[in-house]
Amino acid sequence: MNLLEAMRIYVRVVERESISAAARDLDMGQPAASERIERLEKYLGCRLLLRSARAFNCTPEGLTFYERSKRILTAVEQAVAEVSNDGQELKGTIRIAAPHCFGETIVPEALTRVRATYPQLDLELVLNDRIVDLVTEGVDISFRLGQLGEGAFIARQLGQVGRVLVAAPDYLSQHGPIAEPSDLVKHPFVRVQGMFGTEQLPLRHVATVVESAPIRTAVKTSHWRPMYEMILSGVGIGVLEEPACVAGLADGRLVRLLPEFEVLPLDLNLLIQAQRPVPPRVRMIVTMLRQCTSEILERVRVDCGGVTSRFGVLADDEVSALLTPTLSA
Repeated sequence: MNLLEAMRIYVRVVERESISAAARDLDMGQPAASERIERLEKYLGCRLLLRSARAFNCTPEGLTFYERSKRILTAVEQAVAEVSNDGQELKGTIRIAAPHCFGETIVPEALTRVRATYPQLDLELVLNDRIVDLVTEGVDISFRLGQLGEGAFIARQLGQVGRVLVAAPDYLSQHGPIAEPSDLVKHPFVRVQGMFGTEQLPLRHVATVVESAPIRTAVKTSHWRPMYEMILSGVGIGVLEEPACVAGLADGRLVRLLPEFEVLPLDLNLLIQAQRPVPPRVRMIVTMLRQCTSEILERVRVDCGGVTSRFGVLADDEVSALLTPTLSA
């Protein structure tokens, strides 16, 4: 049997807690993945997984084999990278997670640049607004906006993604101008579920004074796109991430409200699994992603009329720090 291939399948099954999910990740059939696990257990002479109707659990031997397999696969990958023309022939699959709006507006251009540099590399983009656990989801790299959440990972803040309070010109012509934060509660607010836990919108004045303005939520959606379309259609007002509204602001379909105030931006972090050493392909892609993402976001910031940069290019020593595991709990 191909032991390395079996180890890759087993590691992904453990991380995904599902044979079918692991099979999808590895682009193989579920029966074939199950058969490889059974052959691996027979080859090793011990049970690795305890299967129940609801979940998989590792046996003590299975947990040990998972940990050793993970290290071996990382070492093999590193050995291949070191003799493959400095990674110019980088191969394999990188699985990247991102929240929907950021993943649909910024990440595609970043991944296009990655593919142009490493054409032999396969990329998988997973979009989800919930917090993704890198290990259980089998994710190599994750863009995360807002709070980091719990887990063991290496994380460094890349910058911030701005947000803009907007409305359609037709809406304002029908309902009148919004001159003060206290005016917001008079207008229907359209937002994504989970955005702003209360009916208060935190606003920062140019003088750095933060105040909370009451809002009246009329529509909540589970995805940013319906919110965007309803704001364009004049259903109400709302807050959009800068990458989502840059085109609308440029062509006049959207108008920035209360321009002397700023909606608090979202922290942008890049997360990778906490493992030593960091796999070479992950290290190289992380370096490229933080460079091109910074450039794209800076351009968006300027196009949205930002007067100051929230997104700076990291220095070389900061990049090195990014690849030195710092566990976040």
